Amino acid sequence: MERRDILKLITAATGVAMVGADAFAWDKVPEATSAKDAGFTAEDISLLNEIGETIIPATDSPGAKAANVGATMVGLVADCYTPPEQAEFRQGLKAIDVESKAAFGKPFLLLSATQRHELLTKLDTTAKEQDNKVGLGWAVHQRPSHRSIEDKGPVPHYFTLMKQLTLFSFFTSEVGATKALRYVSIPGRYDGDMPYQKGDRAWAT
Repeated sequence: MERRDILKLITAATGVAMVGADAFAWDKVPEATSAKDAGFTAEDISLLNEIGETIIPATDSPGAKAANVGATMVGLVADCYTPPEQAEFRQGLKAIDVESKAAFGKPFLLLSATQRHELLTKLDTTAKEQDNKVGLGWAVHQRPSHRSIEDKGPVPHYFTLMKQLTLFSFFTSEVGATKALRYVSIPGRYDGDMPYQKGDRAWAT
């Protein structure tokens, strides 16, 4: 699966054009800023990995945590997001625990898998409603993929940002490409009639 195809998949999954897509669409994303340089802590990365694992849980193939998506996410936020987008993402890290405590009386990391899924499902619904309300959803033909640092337009809900970065970080990782998707590192001859059985994983390349 090529990077641009992943961006289309993410847009379809969230209803909002990929934030920072102009940077993510490069054939090769440059090495991301380290978490420390970006101002994120090890605890932030751990929380993002657990959020990611709820979005892409391990089944017969590894989940988001195995790809350490949290570390990739914070670098991409620092390198590819505008200041308002960064602020929304950082606020979201705090808001997750606020929502968790309001719903279950404890922080996200102490929730059961079922509670985590329930909470994030609720946030996903809220995010889509808010994004549509401010004009970022399908009803207005998606948000522009390119935004300058001076752009004062609306910013997607923090959970939309987290969901997009989780999907992007996972499916562009070695684990995501080789374990969740089928991957051939050196393409061979063209075959327009590859055998397929129901349930086969999609191809990464």
